[in-house]
Amino acid sequence: MNETHASSPKAEAFSAARAVAAGIDFAELRLGASGLFWNEYRPEDGACRLWHWRDNQARCLTPQGFSVRSRVYEYGGGAFCLGDDGVVFVNETDQQLYRQSLQGETPVALTSGECRFGDLQFAAGQVLAVEEHNDRHRLVAIDAGNGKRQLLAEGADFYAAPTLSPDGQRLAWIEWDRPHQPWTSTRLMLAERLADGRWDDPRCVAGDGAQESLQQPRFDESGRLYCLTDRGGYWQPWGETQDSLQALPCAAADHAPAPWQLGGCTWLPLGGDSWLGSWTQDGFGRLGLQAKGSQQDFSGNYSRFRNLALDERFIYAIAASPISPSAVIAIERRSQQVSVLAGGVAPLPPERISHPQTLRYPSGQGEAHGFFYPAMGDTERPPLVVFIHGGPTSACYPILDPRIQYWAQRGFAVADLNYRGSSGYGREYRQALHLSWGEVDVQDACAVVAYLARQGLVDGERAFIRGGSAGGYTTLCALAFADVFRAGASLYGVSDPVALARATHKFEGDYLDWLIGDPEQDAERYRARTPLLHAGNIRVPVIFFQGELDAVVVPQQTRDMLKALRDKGIAAQAHYYPDERHGFRKAANQAHALEQEWLFYRQVMEQEN
Repeated sequence: MNETHASSPKAEAFSAARAVAAGIDFAELRLGASGLFWNEYRPEDGACRLWHWRDNQARCLTPQGFSVRSRVYEYGGGAFCLGDDGVVFVNETDQQLYRQSLQGETPVALTSGECRFGDLQFAAGQVLAVEEHNDRHRLVAIDAGNGKRQLLAEGADFYAAPTLSPDGQRLAWIEWDRPHQPWTSTRLMLAERLADGRWDDPRCVAGDGAQESLQQPRFDESGRLYCLTDRGGYWQPWGETQDSLQALPCAAADHAPAPWQLGGCTWLPLGGDSWLGSWTQDGFGRLGLQAKGSQQDFSGNYSRFRNLALDERFIYAIAASPISPSAVIAIERRSQQVSVLAGGVAPLPPERISHPQTLRYPSGQGEAHGFFYPAMGDTERPPLVVFIHGGPTSACYPILDPRIQYWAQRGFAVADLNYRGSSGYGREYRQALHLSWGEVDVQDACAVVAYLARQGLVDGERAFIRGGSAGGYTTLCALAFADVFRAGASLYGVSDPVALARATHKFEGDYLDWLIGDPEQDAERYRARTPLLHAGNIRVPVIFFQGELDAVVVPQQTRDMLKALRDKGIAAQAHYYPDERHGFRKAANQAHALEQEWLFYRQVMEQEN
């Protein structure tokens, strides 16, 4: 490595603390009569707070001591909704619903007890929500005035997206049962209101017994039901006809990511065959409005769009680009002029930002995708860091990620992979990990090193691999079963899938059966793909980062893997964070982990020299 570049003033100036501080993010954009609202995460304290935009001004609604975040299914989502005279939100600490006016009063508890709530929708004076209690899930309606609870649906293992038609006469939702995940097989359900106000028995509109994933049901103003379904190979908008669903005109592309979190909104029906939505092409996001047989493109310079809303004048979205981080934007529909309402401030000037280049490369019997970020400076054949996203049924995006820029500023190239099994490339690509986790993802991680090295873009002998959660599993498998990487980093990563299956939560309770197989019937396959049992194969240094409060990948997994490596004489180290769960949220912890990882890799390269 070019040590002069690695320790240059410019590289040092973009510290881990600066990179982490730039990681402000937004979620759950909502538009109502009182204005625009969003949930804003700031890394300095890890809290999420509601903001209100009106009359060209933004103000924070959430007082100290509160954080707006749901933990239903552990990953949460849909943590607030707009009421008649304010907001209702899930408080992170106790997971209860609170009512808050727009006048600045202290929030008032609407519920109490041991239930958790998520995917909130407000309708007719009630808050529709997914209720979770002791691994039992239901749909409920909670009176926004007195907190009285009404049961809407129960019996399925999981629920999402309760949605009421504008006239209040039709209720739709998504449900699914174990062993399925929401991105493999779900059902679109519909109930009609009876004359006495009760709901009739629900009927399945789509997905009954089919290998079809449905998400984001919506009603238009006339009460027609729509949803996204992947029955055509991609998550695309379909609309209700007399006795079935009919495809709306759209691109052959995914119009949503995998629904790991509740409350997503990447499309909105506008009546008939018209709709506003975002979709992915070659990994890059697009934003368009389909109407009157033609499509108007509002993408501009942005490459990812989430949480859409619109009124007669503006389209609103949470968006990001290769040179700007997440922001709340308003796009004037007529002129397409963009106004940034919050966020979007890059931590580096444009000329110092490494831009993503589309990766499409051969791997195994197929093809894999991702993004390549060149090292900054004049370093020839720089070292490479391969980023493996979690999930594993998730995705990375070509947007300004301060963590990636941290590495690029230090003379590393970065390959951010959407390995086979990632979302954003259609159902077939997404299903590629079925019974193949720990194989095809590892193939893709190794193949990208050879692919980039052949082109002279990186030094294939100085490649490193890092990943969090499921990405940590791929990282450890790549180190155990291939001789490609010089070191690796596992952030709260899986080292023992069988132990994970015993300890994990209900939402992912059968996920490993889909990814690897039945732990008893396919025990040999598990043994062959368990990094902990093959720690002796790892010959290179490994660094671990683990939250002590993690309920998804419990800390003992990391301790067991660390011990196994040290018993074999491998240079392994670990850092534990007492106040972190699955995924680090505190700025100081994030910065510490990022800097320690860089120092670890630098030490490895210095020792080899």
